[in-house]
Amino acid sequence: MLTVRGRRYDTGEPVAIHVEGTRIREIEPAWPAGDVSDWPYVAPGMFDLQINGHGGIWYSDANLTPEMVLKTLSPHFAFGITRLCPTLITASHEALRKGFEAIRQACEQEQWADEMIPGCHLEGPYIASEDGPRGAHPRQDVRPADWDEFCVLQEASGNRIKLVTLAPESENAIEFIRRAVASGVTVSLGHTGATPEQIQAGVDAGATLSTHLGNGAHGTLRRHPNYIWEQLGEPRLYASIIADGHHLPASVVRSIIRTKGTSRVVLTCDAAGFAGCAPGVYRRDSGEVEIKPDGRIVLAGQDQLLAGSSLATDTCVLRAMQYAGVSLRDAIEMAGRHPSRLLGIEEIRLARGSRADLFVFRVPEQGHRLQVEATVSMGTLRYGALPELN
Repeated sequence: MLTVRGRRYDTGEPVAIHVEGTRIREIEPAWPAGDVSDWPYVAPGMFDLQINGHGGIWYSDANLTPEMVLKTLSPHFAFGITRLCPTLITASHEALRKGFEAIRQACEQEQWADEMIPGCHLEGPYIASEDGPRGAHPRQDVRPADWDEFCVLQEASGNRIKLVTLAPESENAIEFIRRAVASGVTVSLGHTGATPEQIQAGVDAGATLSTHLGNGAHGTLRRHPNYIWEQLGEPRLYASIIADGHHLPASVVRSIIRTKGTSRVVLTCDAAGFAGCAPGVYRRDSGEVEIKPDGRIVLAGQDQLLAGSSLATDTCVLRAMQYAGVSLRDAIEMAGRHPSRLLGIEEIRLARGSRADLFVFRVPEQGHRLQVEATVSMGTLRYGALPELN
């Protein structure tokens, strides 16, 4: 039996969490011999809906193998992430099919990988083709929404695609949304230059999320109406935001969280396949990107257009607290409980019987990352060492 001690992230109460097998058997109060403020926090493992790869490996790479998939997963335990959605961005049909096949094979080979991947995220290729909304997605692979193509990809994934991001103005998009939602897939609006009417049509058809709201947009927008205001003010839509300190200014993070409310916001790092790589210039088929020393990933040759993030979800949690003044509890739940609820999968809680996904961490007074000391997934210590607390 494994015992994890720390202060609860939601109440600050010092507890001992007893784990048996893959589940929490019991949680009991702990009585520190010294000052409780010296104890780290303990929280449910985080769940990020949008991670594109790691260490130079992209999930949308046509040459992806199961071994490459497994190599990208375990580094995320160091950030307190115990579940994630591998995200495949706009690419050729063949590259997407092979990517989903490799992910399926990795999950079939390793039970821990299957538990870490509750679903996959298809971001594109049914998005806006114009500069700005398209972001860093390759223009040549953008295409109309195609339900038949999606069914092939879903089969290749072993029915693991749980989230699709598309632009509602894309040809066939509204009918696609209806069919996807009816099949149990969550649909998000993103990389869009849609009119307010097209946004409303997408929501009426069943879309329930905005992907990285405020990014994947034109550099200059009409004052109002525009597609950011329309999504921000639509109560049926959750909003995912990249609160890494680079993608959105503090004022925008604060405004989105205060408008939507903490219960309707999802934090994502949108980590690129180059996350985990050293600063420098890297090349993909779609062009060159540069990792800056501060962690930004930009299209090479300029300093403004972002091409993903090299930072992780723990940074987004801390930045949300710093920028929007939200509590540790709310920030952690925006990075775990809310995405679980959105996709209709098990919510991990600090409660008897819950899945034993936990991470132990400290909140630094300065810096941009949580200080993760240990991560437990399905009752197994996957990163660090559990602190010896008395």
